[in-house]
Amino acid sequence: MSNKIAVVRRAQFNAAHRLNNPDWDEAKNKEIFGLCNNPSYHGHNYVLEVKVIGEIDPITGYCIDLKIVKDIIDSEVIDAFDHKNLNLDTNEFKELNPTAENIAKVIYLKISKKLGSEYQVFIKLYETERNWVEYPV
Repeated sequence: MSNKIAVVRRAQFNAAHRLNNPDWDEAKNKEIFGLCNNPSYHGHNYVLEVKVIGEIDPITGYCIDLKIVKDIIDSEVIDAFDHKNLNLDTNEFKELNPTAENIAKVIYLKISKKLGSEYQVFIKLYETERNWVEYPV
């Protein structure tokens, strides 16, 4: 029987963005991205779920203390992205289109780097109640 388990921490952040490819003209951007290409930007109340898979420690009974996961989410995601314009206020999206897919991948890279290789990390990012992305798959 496996000693692996998954623990999940949920967080929320609010951010604005604009989906835009600078290599395309205005018409092409509007065709592909629609309302999400609004030059005045638009925002979302993102819900983030970070799943961490690891071994149960026989002494503590934890896979990982969820306070550690919370602190990493706070420093790597909330402090970096909450109430920010992702296109203008963050280094991560200066040249990377801030789609939900790219946001989830960036969050994954930031969190997994902090947790280390002893854990598997999975990200689920809700852009709306009906739209979400998962990384990796």
